[in-house]
This record gives sequence, structure tokens and C-alpha cells, in this order.
Amino acid sequence: MYNTCLRITGDEMDAEDVLQESFVSAFKNLQSFKGTASFGSWLKRIVINNAINMVKKRRLDFESVEGKEDEGAFAEPNQEADITYDVALVKEGISRLPEGYRLVLSLYLIEGYDHKEIGQILGITESTSKSQFNRSKKKLREILKEELKYAG
Repeated sequence: MYNTCLRITGDEMDAEDVLQESFVSAFKNLQSFKGTASFGSWLKRIVINNAINMVKKRRLDFESVEGKEDEGAFAEPNQEADITYDVALVKEGISRLPEGYRLVLSLYLIEGYDHKEIGQILGITESTSKSQFNRSKKKLREILKEELKYAG
């Protein structure tokens, strides 16, 4: 749960605060747990919602893509050679992403939400979520290439 908070907030202290608030919230609202899902998934949803709310309070600036053409934004370019990335390097790269990119990337790849759900959660359009995700992948590739260049 802490790792989920950390991925979404991008800050250790914020992650700790969110986690603590989430457990308090879960205890206070234990009577609302209906058992239709596992307790762990119910708690994780509380954690994710609280982490997202904290990030929203920091005023995420998502670039709207309504009416804009973003060539290749939804394409899956495979210009990369077979490069093996170290897990720690990828985690560091994700942490260096701008907040909006990191949040969409984490919700999509790690937490398993689809773009429609991400749009609903964050109050953005599905196409904005897709665009942010693709831009986050591009930015992450740039960060990782830069890291590999300095490491090599």
C-alpha cells in the first residue's frame, strides 16, 4: 500500500500521510465494507483515492488535447533496440517524470486502470489520459537513455 502511495504522490512524506489517513478512513468506514470484493482491494481503492486526492490538491496541470492533433500520440512506436533496463533505474526514471505523467503512467501500467477509468478518476477526458500516457512513455525513454549514457 505504501508503494502505491509513493508511486502516485511521488513524495515519501506525502505517501506516509496518505497511508495513515487511508487506514484511519478504513477503520471509520469499516461498516461500509460490503464484502463484494476482498478487503485488500477495498482498502487499496481507499489508498488510491486518497493519494489521487492529495495530488489533485497540488493542482495537476493536464494539458488538454481536445481538438488538437498529436501525430503518433496513440501509436506504439518500436524504435528501441533490445535494451535491458535495471528495475531501480526504471523506478528512478518514473520518479523523475512530471507529476501528471507519473500519475497516469502509474494508474495505467501499475494499478491496472484503463484510460476511461483514469479519466473519470482524474476528471480528464479519455483522450487526454491516452495522450498523457504516451507522452509519459516518451519522456521516460528520454530519461532512461540519459541515465544509460551517464552510467555507460
